[in-house]
Amino acid sequence: MDTNEFVILKLFFVGFLVNIWMMRGLSATDSFNTEPTPPLQKKICNESRLRWEVEICGEEFKRDMALIDPQHWCNFTHFISEYYLFTLCTENKSNAVNCYWPNPLVESYIIRIHKHFFSNCTLEQVEWVDPPDDTLTILILVPICLTLAMIALVVWCSKRSDLLA
Repeated sequence: MDTNEFVILKLFFVGFLVNIWMMRGLSATDSFNTEPTPPLQKKICNESRLRWEVEICGEEFKRDMALIDPQHWCNFTHFISEYYLFTLCTENKSNAVNCYWPNPLVESYIIRIHKHFFSNCTLEQVEWVDPPDDTLTILILVPICLTLAMIALVVWCSKRSDLLA
């Protein structure tokens, strides 16, 4: 037997063994349990306990806000950490009683907190004013000129392609 044929035969044999070894590791029956698994039990949201827990978060927030001057209540930078802690508290309490967050109960409580602390923080109505006439003229003429220039370019290129063809 020629040495090249012997090397090819050994290479084929090694490849065959590696293929068997790899396929054995990929077998679904070896690595997975085929028994049906019972469905996960869904835990029920305890809304009455959630009301109590959210009230605790609200009381902590009210206590923290009492330390801030009321004239700074409309400036978010003065109470951002307190508001973050309040939000985090409501989220943690919701998860603790197996409720999703935000849910309607928590949202209604947060709206009550907002009405209590931030009802006077609305800004005045913004009056929209037209731009000056020079600016308005430029804003109207630039798109018109660009459209005309593009039309002229397309017509010119179409005529040039007829000459070049």
